[in-house]
Amino acid sequence: MKITVLGSGTSSGIPLIGCECPVCTSADPRDQRLRPAIAIAFDGHCVLIDTPPDFRTQALRAHLHRVDAVLYTHSHADHIMGLDDLRPFNFKHRSRIPIYGASDTIETIRRVFHYIFDDRSHVTFVPQIDSHVIGDAPLELFGQQFQPIPVLHGKSKILGYRFGNAAYLTDHSEIPAESMAMLHGLDVLFLDALRHHPHPTHSTVATSIETVRQLKPNRAYFTHISHDLGHAATEAELPEGIHIAYDGLEIDVE
Repeated sequence: MKITVLGSGTSSGIPLIGCECPVCTSADPRDQRLRPAIAIAFDGHCVLIDTPPDFRTQALRAHLHRVDAVLYTHSHADHIMGLDDLRPFNFKHRSRIPIYGASDTIETIRRVFHYIFDDRSHVTFVPQIDSHVIGDAPLELFGQQFQPIPVLHGKSKILGYRFGNAAYLTDHSEIPAESMAMLHGLDVLFLDALRHHPHPTHSTVATSIETVRQLKPNRAYFTHISHDLGHAATEAELPEGIHIAYDGLEIDVE
């Protein structure tokens, strides 16, 4: 299994529009962060977690040739607004793409992209997708099990996912005890780590370091990074085995 980080930035992306801070003007390409998502490749299939507004650019950059399914963490704009760019994969493979998410997420997607689901729509070319509501039970896609992991994003319950020996959790401020119990024995763990100082809906670097200490994955990668954190300087301060994710990073999972 291979994970490709399509985007590792916060909701505004980095560089932030109009910002002249050291990170936004950095020459280090790892400081240029599109909105957060990953692609998971296994056995000739590709499953996405989220479709950000930057998805077209991300797909071209990662040379994605197929998308077989999409799992959504939640319905905020930085996680769903690239959905329409699934169309080329319909054209190429002449098949519909299933999407999965919690009931409120799918409800929002069907409202925001109503033209996709409205039989009366006069839009000629729309993504050919089938929406599915999921709960907390494991989901099997193409022989691989995906376990939804409930986390708190401020006061909202959203989903992360465990798949094999990897897990991807973004946009979380708290991981409930019952979810922590599902995250042991990992090779790779992705965690939200927005910045150093507290945020009402996101984890901090220190909090996510403590989560790694408790769960003890072989490797941990922090994502959903703001312009408060320069890649090189932050990476140098992290404990062994913990890294800052960056756009284009490819990880083989044991």
